[in-house]
Amino acid sequence: MEMNFIKSMLLCAITLSFFACTSEEQKPEQPNIVWITSEDNSIHYMDLYDEHGAPTPNIEALANQGIVFNHAFSNAAVCSAARSTLIAGCYGPRVGSHYHRKIQTVPMPTGIEMYPAYLKAAGYYTGNNNKEDYNLVKSDTVWDDSSKKAHWRNRKPGQPFFYIQNIVTTHESRLHFSEEDFKTKKTITNPDDCFVQPNHPNTKLLKFTNAWYHDKIMQMDKEVGAIVNELKKDSLMESTFIFYYGDHGGVLPGSKGYILETGLHVPLVVYVPEKYQHLISQKAGSRSDGFVNFTDLGATVLNLAGINIPEGIDGKPFLGKDITHEEVESRDETFSYADRFDEKYDMVRAIRKGKYKYIRHFQPFNFDGLMNNYRYKQLAYKEWAQMHEDKKLNEIQDQFFNTKQAEALYDVEADPFETNNLMDDKQHTGKLKEMRQLLIDKMKSMPDLCLYPEFYLIKNAFDNPVAFGQKNKAKINEYLDLANLSLVSFEEAKPVLEKALVSDDWIKRYWALIVCTSFEKEAAVLKDQIVSISNTDEALINQVRAAEFLGMTQVSDPAKVMTNALYTSKDSNEALLILNSIVLMKDCLHKYKFNIDKNKIPEHTLNDKLVAQRLMYLEVI
Repeated sequence: MEMNFIKSMLLCAITLSFFACTSEEQKPEQPNIVWITSEDNSIHYMDLYDEHGAPTPNIEALANQGIVFNHAFSNAAVCSAARSTLIAGCYGPRVGSHYHRKIQTVPMPTGIEMYPAYLKAAGYYTGNNNKEDYNLVKSDTVWDDSSKKAHWRNRKPGQPFFYIQNIVTTHESRLHFSEEDFKTKKTITNPDDCFVQPNHPNTKLLKFTNAWYHDKIMQMDKEVGAIVNELKKDSLMESTFIFYYGDHGGVLPGSKGYILETGLHVPLVVYVPEKYQHLISQKAGSRSDGFVNFTDLGATVLNLAGINIPEGIDGKPFLGKDITHEEVESRDETFSYADRFDEKYDMVRAIRKGKYKYIRHFQPFNFDGLMNNYRYKQLAYKEWAQMHEDKKLNEIQDQFFNTKQAEALYDVEADPFETNNLMDDKQHTGKLKEMRQLLIDKMKSMPDLCLYPEFYLIKNAFDNPVAFGQKNKAKINEYLDLANLSLVSFEEAKPVLEKALVSDDWIKRYWALIVCTSFEKEAAVLKDQIVSISNTDEALINQVRAAEFLGMTQVSDPAKVMTNALYTSKDSNEALLILNSIVLMKDCLHKYKFNIDKNKIPEHTLNDKLVAQRLMYLEVI
């Protein structure tokens, strides 16, 4: 691993030296670039995009001399996964950077640096104030300063700068108000005037939560205005591009942490100084419908600065030299992903093309409302879950707590909160097949590393995830084909599943078990093979997956097998995945009972912070 790291650093040094020389030749006078990032904001809660949203006059003032991007996407719906995508310009499942919170950082792909390093090598001051939250190894070449003290005013006289200011005002934690706050505090926004999404219960608490969030958005907008005023005071407005964007969606229940539009579809406004209007093919004060991804933002900054864009990233610029408005407007596709968010696992992929959104739930039995400690600190989440238990939700509101279908298709223009799955609508059969194949092609082209469980990747791939993926590409794509058997009829899938359940390859057995659980009672004819796996499989996680099937289909109580696997596992990350299944079995329709003995759990597992969150929920510690 150390030798690979040294080689990577040497190659990056040569690459950066080349970019620094060529950039000086290309553009001696380079624009300043400022990014203003607000946390946990999607377009649904700002009136710049939606009539029900909060007013943001300072952001709108930037838009008057800039461009509003109507279709900007974070690719991942939580901080570290989204920010890692952005800083690298690479899709997380390809490079292993999208598990949140990180258990282990991964190296940047060979020959690629985090994009500010190219700016720094080209003479820019690079400052970040101050959140990073990367799941990737960061070299010393990235920032001149990444701290609460970073500021463009710290640069050398006349030096161009790239600067990021992070605003935390709208972060999810700001909605962790208390019962006392709800009872006694008044919001600026009138709760009764707030729109309640159709997937939410229309309660006083949800309205208050909306109003509280709107207030935070308005406060954030004032902070944007304060940063702009600093630029004006320093006479920098005519030499500085200003990007405002949300780092991913959120943060009302079911948004952040879920790859719905409310978790992914972010605001993006770019202020264009008149001096550099020649770099933009679109008129100031206009809106763009072209699709922009977080993979594209770094490439765009480099292009505006006149710096060559490194090969090997997944993004492409949407502003700057040689980028036409017509070509950008033709872009209509975005890819998104979710695997582990904190202690909660659920492998989900999505692709949107135009107005249609296709979501692939690889483990549809992992219902969205499955316990995630951080999410459920918000009172609105707790109320939503309690109303489900009390059977007080309508069908749409209750979807969050029920088993999902393996795939979903939505018209997100007609159905922005993705409540009406069109996959069984015969009028959309052709579109479903088209979107399904688009996603399969995307995952196979990378390839998507997450066909292996995370604990296996940490041990075997995280030295060089991209190289591991390329070496095992054929095998990974074979696993994907197996996983996709849940999209055909059980009768068609059955002979392949029977063979896979006795394969010498434990990953094949792993995916065959997941597919069987997706089919639920249809797959009960395979129960004898699955019972055998639950008792004897050499892979502990396969014993657990088998018990998961047996529990979901009520063939047998899964508690003993799962608990013994937890006691036996020597890997805390494997134990975390086992605990996901235990919590699922505890909270699913059948509500199995678990009596876990803390003293039988290995000490290294008990000391894991994410494991501890699960065990606290299970009242073990």
